[in-house]
Amino acid sequence: QVQLVESGGDSVQAGGSLRLSCKISGYSAVTWSVGWFRQAPGKEREGVAALYSASGTAPRYADSVTGRFTISHDNAEHTLYLQMNDLSPEDTGTYYCATNVGLRWDDLLISSEYKYWGQGTQVTVSS
Repeated sequence: QVQLVESGGDSVQAGGSLRLSCKISGYSAVTWSVGWFRQAPGKEREGVAALYSASGTAPRYADSVTGRFTISHDNAEHTLYLQMNDLSPEDTGTYYCATNVGLRWDDLLISSEYKYWGQGTQVTVSS
């Protein structure tokens, strides 16, 4: 049974930073697609950043976070991270990590392509 547990959400001022963590357990595949998604109240869930867990392929980022957010994966610790810098109120939302196998590069930021999800962690950015 694949399980994902996020942590690190908090309330911060605009311009601040946060690092989210996602502990993943129960998977046995060599390479998984792992990603971060977020959902603001009244809006659809959107892909933020994603990568292949055991590949040197560069991560994918949403245009809105490129240059501010960094996704990384610690294979030894089975943990996914999202370093978020220069946060703005538009970054407010519930952040979810997700994983699946066999995703194409073009599908890495599409939430419907992911099978396993965490419970989410809240990020609130005030101006």
